[in-house]
Amino acid sequence: MKYLFSTFLLLMATVLCQAQKLKLVLNLTKGNTYNMVTNTTSAIKQTINGQENNVDMTISGTTSFKVLNADDSLYYMEVNYKSLSMKMQMATGPVSFDSQKKDPSDIMSSMLSGLVNKPFTATITKSGRVRSVEKVENMIASVLDGFPQIQGAQKDQIKEQFIQSFGAKAIKGNIEMSTAVFPEIPVSKNDKWTINTTLESAMKAKITAVYQLTDITAASYVIHGDARIETEAKDTFKEMNGLPMKYNMDGTMVTDIKADKATGWISESKTRQMISGTVEIKDNPKVPGGITFPMSVTNESVTTDK
Repeated sequence: MKYLFSTFLLLMATVLCQAQKLKLVLNLTKGNTYNMVTNTTSAIKQTINGQENNVDMTISGTTSFKVLNADDSLYYMEVNYKSLSMKMQMATGPVSFDSQKKDPSDIMSSMLSGLVNKPFTATITKSGRVRSVEKVENMIASVLDGFPQIQGAQKDQIKEQFIQSFGAKAIKGNIEMSTAVFPEIPVSKNDKWTINTTLESAMKAKITAVYQLTDITAASYVIHGDARIETEAKDTFKEMNGLPMKYNMDGTMVTDIKADKATGWISESKTRQMISGTVEIKDNPKVPGGITFPMSVTNESVTTDK
């Protein structure tokens, strides 16, 4: 009887632990610095006027987040790019750019180097949402001003591309892809919750993700996510590289995340996105009559904290 009673108590303790509600939040320390090391590979497939025009791309970078201050709900962060690199395989051949490359004749690598260790600020909620990103457009303009040989339309085009990739809206979306995964309410193991985010880069897309706390280990909270992706403003043309373009695409995203139990910071995140649809270029002097063509994009991204 004593053995059965002890077993019953152990069973009850196990059930209570499994049912315990946890508040998943960032628990960062003022003065500490937290890193995101990201490597993303993309396969872009498009057929234009019957000709395949495929691009394979790899983008890598390390971003640091130093906690300058904190209150009951917000972290005030100093953000720095520590390294940036890009490799592309196109029909015309391979190209690569790296912020660590020391070659004055490689203008694009030099520009990436100019973005490194140029601090800007971000305000992040304890549930991982980015409230604001500031000073980044000024930083980009300052970097471009350091290359007086680039002027006029070329400078405007490069600035536009940099803002699309590294501007405030793009940074907000990229950060939230890793951090904005926590529910607003306490959850137990196997509970699910839904989070809506917006990703802005070359295209603006709405992401509706259902996350689940699948496991709790000694070191981590393990979270799985399944999401739908759909481009927004499908009827609105946006100027890109001097061309009025609009996207009509949708797809899916699968994410597996390990968040550190002590800090809530993402120690590992693996994401796979697959989207497809059409791209339309409006009638303009560069593309008389305009054109619509199919495109698909597959992204695989791994983010760690070191």
